[in-house]
Amino acid sequence: MYWLIGSLIIIVMMGVLAVADNVIMPTDLSLLDMIDPSNLFLALIVFAIFLLASAQFNIPSIDSHSADNSTFNNASRHTKLPFRIIRHLVLALLATALVIGSALQALVTHQQAETTEITAPIRVHAFVRIEGLSDSVYDAATDSGYRQVAVITNIAPLVAELTPQELATKTSDYLDVNRNSLSNNYNTNSNEVSIAVSEHRILLNAYPRKSANKSQFASLNELQPGDEIFMSLALAPLATSEQAVNNPTGFDSYRWLRGRHIDGVANILAISPTLVNSNEISNKISDEKYSKQSLDSDSYLQRFRTRIDQGRWRLRQHFYQDWSAQTTAEQQAAAVTLSLLTGDRSLINRDTKDLYQLAGISHLLAISGTHVLFLAIVLAGIVVLLFDRNYSAIYRRIPRWQVRWWVMIGAAFIYALFTGFDVPAARTAWMLLAIGFVRLILMPISTMRVLLALAVLMAWRDTYVLWQAGYWLSFIAVALLLKYDDTSYEHQTTTVYDSKQHTRINNTLPNRVWQIIKRVFKLQFWLFLTLLPVTLLLFGKASLWGLFINLFAIGLFGWVIVPLNLLAGLCYLLVPSIADILWVIISTIVGHLHDLMSWLTSLPALSDAWLYTPVNIAILSMALLSALPWLLPRGLLSRWLTLPPLTLLMMTVYANQQSLVTVPTLYILPTGDSYITAALLQYPTVNEDSTNWLFLADHRPTSTRTMPSSLTADKLSENLKQQLGSLSVNNLESIVVQSSSTGLTDTLIPDDKNTANTKNSELLPMTVAQLNSRLSISQYWQAGRSDRWSAFQQAYKTVRQSEDTPTISAQRCEQGKIWQSANDELSVQAITGWTKIGDTSVWDCTIALDTNMPIRVLRYNAADPLNSLPANSPVSPQAQISSNQLTGKQSASSQSRLILNNATHQRVWQLWSLLCSVESNNENMLFKNIKWLGHSASQITADVISRQRVDEVITYDNKPLDTALSLNN
Repeated sequence: MYWLIGSLIIIVMMGVLAVADNVIMPTDLSLLDMIDPSNLFLALIVFAIFLLASAQFNIPSIDSHSADNSTFNNASRHTKLPFRIIRHLVLALLATALVIGSALQALVTHQQAETTEITAPIRVHAFVRIEGLSDSVYDAATDSGYRQVAVITNIAPLVAELTPQELATKTSDYLDVNRNSLSNNYNTNSNEVSIAVSEHRILLNAYPRKSANKSQFASLNELQPGDEIFMSLALAPLATSEQAVNNPTGFDSYRWLRGRHIDGVANILAISPTLVNSNEISNKISDEKYSKQSLDSDSYLQRFRTRIDQGRWRLRQHFYQDWSAQTTAEQQAAAVTLSLLTGDRSLINRDTKDLYQLAGISHLLAISGTHVLFLAIVLAGIVVLLFDRNYSAIYRRIPRWQVRWWVMIGAAFIYALFTGFDVPAARTAWMLLAIGFVRLILMPISTMRVLLALAVLMAWRDTYVLWQAGYWLSFIAVALLLKYDDTSYEHQTTTVYDSKQHTRINNTLPNRVWQIIKRVFKLQFWLFLTLLPVTLLLFGKASLWGLFINLFAIGLFGWVIVPLNLLAGLCYLLVPSIADILWVIISTIVGHLHDLMSWLTSLPALSDAWLYTPVNIAILSMALLSALPWLLPRGLLSRWLTLPPLTLLMMTVYANQQSLVTVPTLYILPTGDSYITAALLQYPTVNEDSTNWLFLADHRPTSTRTMPSSLTADKLSENLKQQLGSLSVNNLESIVVQSSSTGLTDTLIPDDKNTANTKNSELLPMTVAQLNSRLSISQYWQAGRSDRWSAFQQAYKTVRQSEDTPTISAQRCEQGKIWQSANDELSVQAITGWTKIGDTSVWDCTIALDTNMPIRVLRYNAADPLNSLPANSPVSPQAQISSNQLTGKQSASSQSRLILNNATHQRVWQLWSLLCSVESNNENMLFKNIKWLGHSASQITADVISRQRVDEVITYDNKPLDTALSLNN
């Protein structure tokens, strides 16, 4: 019953959050006026205590020694039956109340978050209070942006752009008003129109590429927790979970930010050069403000956390000294050292994070329970040792274990606060408190039950913690460790008597070392296999390297790096010079570890260590059924029952690895840039692997000005590699770049200056070069002229030091080029692109895919590839009807065509109309189903679409194509 109710509570709360987030709630249904989340949290705790007490209550038996047995047995039976019925009814009512109350808690928390969320973009100037440490630092040299959680108040719409000097004037006005009134209303100007909600918790952003004044924003790194300053901001609402489909990595930023209680994001436009709380006047204002507040625990806790965060910030600044004078390797070694001490990962760059992810040890960068527990045990041991020598009389009043327990609790909570009070650290601190309390009151509750109770309590206290991956990984990993420890203990107790005669042999040093290695590998193998389904479900991929690198990395971090780091942190409070020496030693060890991991992951045979297997609830259920006989007590279920679900699981995973499609499918892959598009064609063939084609294009129109792409070739190629891996694509028949690049040609007669500037990007060719080093690619089609491709590719190999990468030649993608499969089921044909004309405006290459079966077009969902949805036409329902009216027999037997358009200038199709329209009309008569896939910004006319006899128009960006709308009128 205990596990059933606890699991049901968490499942119900997750369901309520999912439904409330996707369903528009009635505006008149507000539970905030009737229910206070804090009071409901306390009520749930009271109900839970009553439930536990009722479950422990037993009906006393009646003594029948002094009377007739049959008479007293009947009386006992009749007496116990009503009590049992009442007891079960009370338990059922309390359990039902807990489940319903948990659902209400989730719903109230969601409504509370909706009342403060930012719903529309707006430019404002506001009073900003910095909270905690920034997620990253502003560094124009490394293109690193500034991200910081802050609370904004005194919000007013921005009528005109404010300069830093004008914001400084507002700061002075604010201080003058508060100096005269010492009020709490934060109103600097009664004539200004304030936003309805007076306070928002937002994520501040400032990036070098988007910053007009980089020197001004460099001072953002000097803002420490608790600072107050005026800024002008561009507020924007959070991206919804539906928009996460357009994220190339599948990362749901909405849930991540909502889990941190963020109401919106804000780009910094300008900042005041002076802080509000930087002088004596502001200190007097703050003191007066706090004296008027109710002296509750929340205000004290908030001020205490601010002081701790300021200490973390000063420690970061200590590591950040002379940062630009260090090499990148030295910087990242120091950044990892800081992260292992305080949980501050703001100095770690993307490459280092990717390295740890590929090695499968990214969990070591976070402050785990091991860090907290190690420090608590060490400090408790030191305190007990001092008491034993100097104050042993205290044990007459308090037992030794309670002294150790109180010291461990204090150290755990302070260090957890110092590291940001993330889920793993908070879970360890609360576990220490709960287990000690259970021992103190002598309740027969197992550690596993304490763990489940703590998981439920954390969900009640903060419902959005259920959206954090760290919550699930932390609790599941600890539960698996506890289960493994219980199983190992049972195994040791059953074999202890059989091993007595071999004690002398087993005590030899080599044998003991071998036993330790075997136990460590068994534990690591157990954790890897049991956490693998959860990891794949949460992140969509898992590193196979983790099974082996963790064998020595966990020991290195747990027994060498972390203890030295904690010792250095303690020394920093007393003798900073000794701490610096220890940190140099730790950074050297970490730097050598980075070199070793880089060398291992760069080996050709070991470079591809990612396991991409889409996981859904069905696969997770099969994995759970496979592990169930091993998780339950020995003998309850035969472990041979593991074989049926395990066999089914392996068959399912193998089938997913082989191919995800059985019909021709074109996936529209998200890239993170609305103008840069990628599409993958998977065409299944008989007795062979699927034929895979990748199409890349840049749809930025030449006639209008657009923002340049912020994508890099590294980022785009990495995202594409991950997406292709999740679709079980390890080789490509061809990559087709439909957009020309002037950087690849030596002979160019540009149409005008804008054309040359627009087409000067080498993003897509560089992406091809990087994918060629990771995948097997048979051929490469490039729109336009590619005279410099060989030199371009060789320069890439030299810079990346990858001379062993196979060379691929670039073929011109021009009108008339065609490729056909061996069985003539698939034909890829270029219908535009005239590179012999010295005009880049007619170089864009449009592709026609001719198949025997219709190609279904899906929008790839990186978060759940198995649930990629069809790309429906946003413009032409009638065209879809005409396409769907084909019978199954006709669709299977007739030819189908899918046109991938990439015309960024009207001249492309104007030239096609002059040269190829008659021939194309004759060809189109053979096709019974023609689809058009392009961009809403495509330079296309209704006449061209009409001549192509298009039945359905689909756009990459899912926006209407204006010329297609005119066809329906």
